Amino acid sequence: MADVDRMDRAALDRSLVQGLAWTGVAKWGSQILTWGATLIVARLLLPEHYGLVGMASIYLGLVSLVNEFGFGTAIISLRELSETEIAQLNTVSVLFGLASFALSFAAAAPLARFFRSPELGPVVVVMSAAFLVTAFRTVPQALLQRDLRFPRLAVIEGVQGVLRALVMIALAAAGLGYWTLVLGNVAGAFIWTGLTLAVKRHAFAVPRWSEIRSAIRFSWHILAARIGWYIYSHADFAVAGRLLGKGPLGSYSLAWSTAGMPVEKVTALVGRVTPGVFSAVQADKESLRRYLVTLTEGIALLTFPAAVGLALVADTLVPFVLGEQWVGAIVPLRILALYATFRSIITLLPQILNVTGETRFGMWNGFLAAAVLPAGFLVGARWGTTGIAASWVVLHPLVTLPVYWRVFRRIELPTRRYLRALWPSTSAVLAMAIAVIGAKRIEGDSWHPAARLALEVAVGAAVYAGVLAAFHGERVRKLLGALRPARPGARPSA
Repeated sequence: MADVDRMDRAALDRSLVQGLAWTGVAKWGSQILTWGATLIVARLLLPEHYGLVGMASIYLGLVSLVNEFGFGTAIISLRELSETEIAQLNTVSVLFGLASFALSFAAAAPLARFFRSPELGPVVVVMSAAFLVTAFRTVPQALLQRDLRFPRLAVIEGVQGVLRALVMIALAAAGLGYWTLVLGNVAGAFIWTGLTLAVKRHAFAVPRWSEIRSAIRFSWHILAARIGWYIYSHADFAVAGRLLGKGPLGSYSLAWSTAGMPVEKVTALVGRVTPGVFSAVQADKESLRRYLVTLTEGIALLTFPAAVGLALVADTLVPFVLGEQWVGAIVPLRILALYATFRSIITLLPQILNVTGETRFGMWNGFLAAAVLPAGFLVGARWGTTGIAASWVVLHPLVTLPVYWRVFRRIELPTRRYLRALWPSTSAVLAMAIAVIGAKRIEGDSWHPAARLALEVAVGAAVYAGVLAAFHGERVRKLLGALRPARPGARPSA
């Protein structure tokens, strides 16, 4: 693919910004209700309920990766695939969905015995029903991403989020206990697939190995990397559930989901848009460098204050908002929130590996992480959920260094240029932390938790914004200019 010209860059810039805008409006609009639903459900349920569904999710999440098999990424990245080949992959995707459901049905009873939880078997069977419908969504959704149809994707995801939240509130109010989480997840899968097929469908065709061999090989590398990711990213839940029990697992699970909530919404927003954009410029190194650095800086500016701020106010937030039954989640929440800053900025790296043909490297790095991190969680479990959370902070950056090296080498990105993009958010968040810690020292014991929380949030936000305006104003303006859709024929932002 030849380097994109200025007109192409302008069009891609517009697609990127419009995609971020549409996806952001849909995500954050629905997120208000979703956060409210999460708080309502958490107050009505017990840690053991979350722990039970967390046990099921350890297995079902792995099967969901096999169910998708990397077909979506292959369709986005391999732009030379014909309509016939895509139709064949669509058929294979559905077959994988049927096989995944059958496998989960057979595995339900052994999983219940492994976790010593009889209720787990029916939970696994019901939740695995989602595989039957999500398989029909894989190819149509990937085509929408590849074709940069971000407004439609945003509407689909936003409507799905709202409807799923309403379903879960209704189920929790009806007193269904852990079935609230089970049926809520299944309902979300059905709603998402139905909305996607209403917007985009694709034909089916009998699979011919000779025609889809290269796509299957590409998908296998993606799948293998994701399996490695899944092993290490869920090993902490497995270790906590097996060694510490349902109660600590429930507290840890809530800490993990809460710590990642502000980060995941930003990274998911960007991740919905960037694969198609990176694919369109996969042979243009300068465009890849520009997008990676600019988006990383933007992600850091949004996620760093949210994650660090959450860590700072966790001791006030958790008992006040969630209740005293969740105080065991405070320390792991703080650690995982700090780790979320690193977690947020590495999400773009695998996408660069995929579009530059480095899927095999990504696969082997996933295997490395799958060997190192679970061992760390086993050691960390000696100190409970705090030790497991700390293992993320210590080990994950180490195993990610090879990915940074490969990406920087592949697109010829100087390390200094990347680090310079992180400095505004890092310096501002350090000042914010000092200010919030100072605010905590002047608070009295007689203060209502709501007043303490309001003061800490207000001080942190004011200091963060003030440092950015005073010391990095020009840099922030340049970033906003780089993210502003370029006019056709205009010089691209540096």
